[in-house]
Amino acid sequence: MKAIRFEKVGGPEVLTFVDVELPPPGPGQIRVRHTAIGVNFIDTYHRSGLYRLPLPSGLGSEAAGTVEALGAGVATLKTGDRVAYAGTLGAYAEANNVPAEKLVKLPADIGDETAAAAMLKGMTAQYLLKRTYPVKAGQTILWHAAAGGVGLIAGQWAKHLGVTVIGTVGSDDKVALAGQNGSAHILNTRTDDWAKRVREITNGEGVPVVYDSIGKDTWAGSLDCLAVRGMMVSFGNASGAVPAFEPGILSAKGSLYLTRPTLFHYTRNAQELQETADDLFAVIASGAVKIQVHQRFKLSEAAKAHEALHSRATTGATILIP
Repeated sequence: MKAIRFEKVGGPEVLTFVDVELPPPGPGQIRVRHTAIGVNFIDTYHRSGLYRLPLPSGLGSEAAGTVEALGAGVATLKTGDRVAYAGTLGAYAEANNVPAEKLVKLPADIGDETAAAAMLKGMTAQYLLKRTYPVKAGQTILWHAAAGGVGLIAGQWAKHLGVTVIGTVGSDDKVALAGQNGSAHILNTRTDDWAKRVREITNGEGVPVVYDSIGKDTWAGSLDCLAVRGMMVSFGNASGAVPAFEPGILSAKGSLYLTRPTLFHYTRNAQELQETADDLFAVIASGAVKIQVHQRFKLSEAAKAHEALHSRATTGATILIP
């Protein structure tokens, strides 16, 4: 089969499109023939070496497709079932062997492209809004990268929950998109004094929670936006890792809380995974959250997809088509 591999870390140019042998699924595994593959910022962290993988390596952790073969002991799914997954390496390929407990069966009203675009980003929005810091109707929150893949889903979902979203974007051409997807106030982090504006919007109080996937560039300003006993949710490093800091800064700025969550710790077993996915599928089926695939690339064009991510030229979801 064809797959993306890389033998050294670096820029998008290290990605190669090659023939590889995929062995039969082992005990407890299911072979999934991919129909759509999700592209996420964490893929660029793996490729660049920010998050280290043993090399040479495959790439990608999210896809949708059909069950093609079952390993020994698998009884939860059958050949031909439509499934999706997030969190198993090797998705940038025509097929992948996935542990059965990492797969969810797709409802009839959720399309393959929607699933590939929504599993990782949508379940991330779910655990952040409902479990890391459970938002409440009437609150005002700050969400960075409001026009990004997670941000567009989270903005819609938060609005559906009765929450006012202050969303940030990196360019003026993303303002309208963020506004169309749940953000009541949109600030440009490159041109606005956004931390000051958050204080103005909240009448000086600040917000109870900041959801920050940008990292280094927004870290200090995000802390300045928080209300007393507010929570800083740092869940990504799009601009680079957060610099080292003294814990005392959290008390100085209002006895703040800080968490660095990952989806893996909120979907530790098949039950947690299914419940998270079911909540996501339900809010999509209701029409409250619409999944928007704005960029499609061939699997062989994975490097181009990464170049688009780095240039911040993308909005919504990006997928690869095998």
